[in-house]
Parts: sequence; C-alpha cells; structure tokens
Amino acid sequence: MAVLSKGTLFDPELVSDLVNKVQGKSSLAVLAKQVPVSFNGSKEFTFTLDKDVDVVAENGKKTEGGITVEPVIISPIKIEYGARISDEFLYAADEEKINILKAFNEGFAKKVARGLDIMAMHGVNPRTKQASTVIGTNHFDNLVSQKVTFVKAQVEENIEAAVGLVQGSNGVVTGMAMSPVVSSELAKLKVNGVRQYPELAWGANPGSINGLPVDINTTVSEGVDSKEKAIVGDFANMFKWGYAKEVPLQVIEYGDPDNSGKDLKGYNQVYLRAEAYIGWAILDAKSFARIVEA
Repeated sequence: MAVLSKGTLFDPELVSDLVNKVQGKSSLAVLAKQVPVSFNGSKEFTFTLDKDVDVVAENGKKTEGGITVEPVIISPIKIEYGARISDEFLYAADEEKINILKAFNEGFAKKVARGLDIMAMHGVNPRTKQASTVIGTNHFDNLVSQKVTFVKAQVEENIEAAVGLVQGSNGVVTGMAMSPVVSSELAKLKVNGVRQYPELAWGANPGSINGLPVDINTTVSEGVDSKEKAIVGDFANMFKWGYAKEVPLQVIEYGDPDNSGKDLKGYNQVYLRAEAYIGWAILDAKSFARIVEA
C-alpha cells in the first residue's frame, strides 16, 4: 500500500474526515470560519471605513470618509502526534491496515481539535501545558484585554457585561465559547423554581442559547493558569483559522522516534506519526471579551 510509505500523505478521504471531526470537536472551529492556509502563510485584511456617510446638498461639496486597512498574517504551525503499535501492522491484510489508520485518524482528529483551541485561546503547547515560544503572542489570552471577572452567582450578568464590552467597542457578538463551569451555573439557574436554561441540563451542548451560537468545551479553561471561563465575540468575522491540506503520515520501523529509550525493533513495534499544519488569526481583538476568574 502506497499510504504506508515513509513520508507519504493521508489520502484525501482521511484528510476530509479528519477536518470534519476537528470542526465538530473544536470550539473555535465550530464558531469561526475556516480559510485556506498556505505553507508560507496567508494574508488577511481588515477594512474599516473611518467615518459615517455624509449628506450632500445639490451642488454641495463632498468630503473624504477614509478607510483603514490592516493586514494580518496567518502563519501555519506544525503539530504532530505519534504512537507505537505492534509490528504485526506491517503484515496485516490491507483491510485491517485501513481500519487501523482510520482509528488512528479519528484519535488524531480529536487531538488536533483540542490543540487548535488550546493554542489559539491560550498560547500553550497542548502536550507540555507550557507557554509556547512558537505561538508567541498570537492568542486570545494575550491579545484580548477586555475582561469581566467571573462570579458564579452572577453568571448571567457576567455574560451580559462581556457582550456590552464588545458592543461598546463597536463590535458584534456572533458566538461564545464557554467552559463547563459556566454552562453548569447557567443550568442551575432558576427563577421561581423554573430552570432558565433547561437546554443545558445534564451536561448538554445545545449549540445555541437565546439564539446565540455557543460551544461548551473544557479547552476554554486549559491555559497556563486555567482562569478562563468564557470568550464572547465576533468569531464569524474577526477570527479565522485554517490548515494546509497536506497531512504527512509516516510509518517508522527503526530507531527510537519518540525518545522513549526503547528501540522499535527490540520491542517488535512500529511508530505511526501524523503531522498537520494549522494557522489562525485574531483580526480585531476589540471584537472579543473574556470572562476570567479573579
């Protein structure tokens, strides 16, 4: 099978399946637009018309309105995941190899989805849980300065305040990513004994609340200090993400590719390694607000 050669790529079906699964498990992929990203980076522009329209009398003088154009580069970051399996994989029938690759692809998709959120929200290397110098400052925790202090007993007020910050900066709110802590507090909220958010009961993730697209995910609180509780803002227009379509897959038969100290041949194993290239950009930080613990 050609797919098993070193340095080859996931076939298009597996790549499509991978991306679909990522979109279903990443809050940012659920709420924001996906755009094509090249290996050399892609440029996105934000256009702002500086003034309002002008009333002009007949034969009257026209004045300049002005426009501000800001370029933002979406640079892809390489992420990888690898796992050891028995070298019986090499001798299995083609159908069984495909089943193993599909299972690996499904697991890889979950890790990519979590990784996108953790990297873009918090600037953290998902595996080490430490701030990443590769990501640098390109993440919500760093760029979004508009914040609301989270108070459990005032969770509705917290969300309204965050919405107010975005709208006060002339932004719009198209979605919210929230941690299970926030959804749990909303689910418990009652007025005269009546649940105000029954759609959130028992850990449900309804997709929208009060008409606003919402996604509930533990990744919202997986930063270095884990104080983030929700991000509110214009995900539809002011956050873009994408991936480079080529997803390299290696089946490594020799050596110690994960630096575990165990030689593959010595333990009758092979190593599956997949890589993906993902980039993102926050086009306007003022279009978002964060709800965080004090």
